[in-house]
Amino acid sequence: MNLLLSDDYLLQDYPENITNTIRSGHTTCLRFNRRGDYLASGRVDGTVVVWDIETMGVARKLRGHRAAITSLSWSRCGRYLLSACQGWRAVLWDMADGTRYREVRFRAPIYTAELHPWNHHQFVASIFEQAPCLVDITEPIDVKHILPSAMKRANADADAATKEKQAKEDAKQQTTASIYTITGDHILAGTNKGKLNIIDVNTHEIIWSEKICSSVVTTLKLTGSGRDLLVNSQDRIIRTFNVPNLSAEDLDPDTIQVPLEHKFQDVVNRLSWNHVTFSATGEYVAASTYNNHELYIWERGHGSLVRMLEGPKEEQGVIEWHPNRALLAACGMETGRIYIWSVTSPQKWSALAPDFSEVEENVEYIEREDEFDIHPQEEITKRRLDAEDEDIDVLTLDPQSKGYDDDMDGTAFRIPVLFNLGESDSEEEFVAVSTGTVRRRSLGEGGEGEAAQTEEKAAAGGKRPTAGKTGRGRKR
Repeated sequence: MNLLLSDDYLLQDYPENITNTIRSGHTTCLRFNRRGDYLASGRVDGTVVVWDIETMGVARKLRGHRAAITSLSWSRCGRYLLSACQGWRAVLWDMADGTRYREVRFRAPIYTAELHPWNHHQFVASIFEQAPCLVDITEPIDVKHILPSAMKRANADADAATKEKQAKEDAKQQTTASIYTITGDHILAGTNKGKLNIIDVNTHEIIWSEKICSSVVTTLKLTGSGRDLLVNSQDRIIRTFNVPNLSAEDLDPDTIQVPLEHKFQDVVNRLSWNHVTFSATGEYVAASTYNNHELYIWERGHGSLVRMLEGPKEEQGVIEWHPNRALLAACGMETGRIYIWSVTSPQKWSALAPDFSEVEENVEYIEREDEFDIHPQEEITKRRLDAEDEDIDVLTLDPQSKGYDDDMDGTAFRIPVLFNLGESDSEEEFVAVSTGTVRRRSLGEGGEGEAAQTEEKAAAGGKRPTAGKTGRGRKR
């Protein structure tokens, strides 16, 4: 108990400093998978890059879009990744081999596309100036169910003038953000008029509606338990709500209540918020600021600001909190880099060996009598040979390392290892010199444009640049 009280970093469960920076192109959106071992990032050029969190290397590069990625969503098992772009397409990727499992086309750019939490053959999409769609790709031909955006009216017996006015208001309603509940039986949808709708997945009808803010709803987030809802809107206020159990057998839509819990805002500077997210446990709320480089972290228990993360002097866009650790990822708006904030613990030398001791100042060391005795070479060789006699089984697979493990429902998936050096690192790190030759870029060489062109030419089967073209400029 005294150890916990003396070490503050053991109690801290929110990040404090930038510990890593990664980049592959210009990133526009981020999404962790459910286990938190992979981070998917969408780029401006339509490429989706999947990062391995442990090594901070690229695990997959998925090319199939031609416009900026706007939304990413993982399946529960982690094998499938849904990406949506401004080019009117949504692609479901199979991470086992990096191929396109299904592709769905729409008639307008896509705001968000969210996979069903238990069925990767179904997702809901919020579309620009179009009605939202519930898409079912179980069959070879996808089925799109149009969902309503107009809020549910209680006064069905209103006069003709009132109904006409309501019809005009309903025609202006557009869904801008939509997510599934934790069970997948209902959809929470936010509109451009500040309304929150709860839609039944089976009947495709709105069962509850309420005005929760005065402006466009931009982001909806649920905690891991599904009991708390985080809403970001353009009125510069972040709100948290308590979500009832919508899967109860005796649920009465007329008695549904979604009470407001907290409001988070900057009263002094009146800042707007680009993106918001919950912490792993739901105890904290983090937000990136518009036209500002700081990240805000609030504690939900008292609604107070606990930390302002300062890092690069550029505006941060989409932010994502790791599902299991105190780790926060954000993408810069100007450079497109991905910045990783986490907890930095002080070095403890006593943890390196049982007999290590930490001293406040230099002390005279007293050598033990046999501490530095030289053993005969024969004895050293014998010890080494005895250690080599142990049989190591490298063929039998561990039950928890076959790509599937016993994580909850037993369907967790691991992406196969990439052995191609060029595909497993960012474009800024490696440059193709000649056929079959790749070298690491040194400081001061090239830029992002050259790296991107090198990769595109290699993918198209064009000529690779020579070392002189990717190296330093000619001497004057």
